[in-house]
Amino acid sequence: MTTENSDARLKREIGTLAAGFLVLNGIIGAGIFGLPGRLAEVAGDFSPWLFIIFGILIITVVWSFAAISSYFSSTGGPIVYVTNAFGPLIGFQTGWLFYVGRLAAFAANVNLLFDYASYIWDGASVWAIRSVMIFIVVGGLTIINILGIKKAVQAINVLTFLKLVPIFLVILLGLQYLAPENMLPPDLPQFDDAGAVILLIFFAFTGFESVLASAGETKNPQKTIPRALISVFIIVTIIYFLLQLVYVTVAPPIDGDAPLIGLGRSLIGPVGGTIIIFTAIFSILGNVAGITIFGSRSSFAMAHYGALPMWFGKVHEKYSTPSNSLIFQAVFVYILAVSGTFVYLAIAGTLARMIAYSICILALPKVMKNADQETRENATKIPGGFIIPFIGLLVCIFAMTQSELLNWQYLLGFVAVGSVLYFININLKKKQ
Repeated sequence: MTTENSDARLKREIGTLAAGFLVLNGIIGAGIFGLPGRLAEVAGDFSPWLFIIFGILIITVVWSFAAISSYFSSTGGPIVYVTNAFGPLIGFQTGWLFYVGRLAAFAANVNLLFDYASYIWDGASVWAIRSVMIFIVVGGLTIINILGIKKAVQAINVLTFLKLVPIFLVILLGLQYLAPENMLPPDLPQFDDAGAVILLIFFAFTGFESVLASAGETKNPQKTIPRALISVFIIVTIIYFLLQLVYVTVAPPIDGDAPLIGLGRSLIGPVGGTIIIFTAIFSILGNVAGITIFGSRSSFAMAHYGALPMWFGKVHEKYSTPSNSLIFQAVFVYILAVSGTFVYLAIAGTLARMIAYSICILALPKVMKNADQETRENATKIPGGFIIPFIGLLVCIFAMTQSELLNWQYLLGFVAVGSVLYFININLKKKQ
């Protein structure tokens, strides 16, 4: 069974702008508020150009996803692509890696949200109060999503506006301090810990896949999603570059794990730090709002491909949303967030994503071969044949080689748990 029939009950409410905001919120989350200080420490004035270099490398991965997404219009994203190419087991494992990794990121980010809130409210550091507030955030996002994809998209649109306006304001205020010599890359720095730097920048660009799982609720997804992926990724690269350029030019004192707070204070005064704190909060909310859509649609798709019980594939009669998947996700994320166990999943979550990216890129030739002539003609084209996907694959493999042994151990645990769930579900179906 596929998601095609179930998608008929979902509403296509996501347009080009909303798809672009899903990509943007998937990429720009919490990381950018701590990354500038770390990069300035290790790369100095050259650090802005690292975003350009890695942006060029990672767009090969994004372009590969733009191409493969143009062959499908159903809910699920990666699980749909890989199942089409390599069968249900590998398709499930790929979806499972994305699913658990993203939910761990959800739990981690919602905790980080209250770490930022603690700068202006001491109560955010109290475990009991934080637990209640996490419940409100996770529950609120879940209710909004159950009430309809249109309401979920509207919430993301508002959060994106609240996130981008202050970031653009900081960039515009900082550009006045730039001199022509600041724009030219200086000599290459000496990296003491190149592997850590590479991972920091690489993972600052991940999360673009948030838009993929909601294809069944996107208007003309085979055109809308590829355009959103490529155009927004370029915009994000420019934002990262300019923000880092302003940071190293103004050179504020690094404020712990939140250096942009110091940048805001340097440019605007004490109120600037407060503005950055709220910007970080809105940015994280936008990020987890996007994960809410991605995670629930992933488990929904896995159910309709027979890899999870059909309970996850239920569509709400009134609101046409995957309500059961949303409820399960909320409970899972809340338990992870308040217990702290998300830390163990998050360790391997980023590595899991790199492997899942690689599998999706490897699926592209098979997907193209399986498609009919009309679909191939209308799909997003990649110049140079498979050269760009091959480079994207090498980029993912290179990122994987920077991971520590502990990450691989947790990853094997991911795969083992996923395999057990898959075969238990298959055996139960056979007995019915």
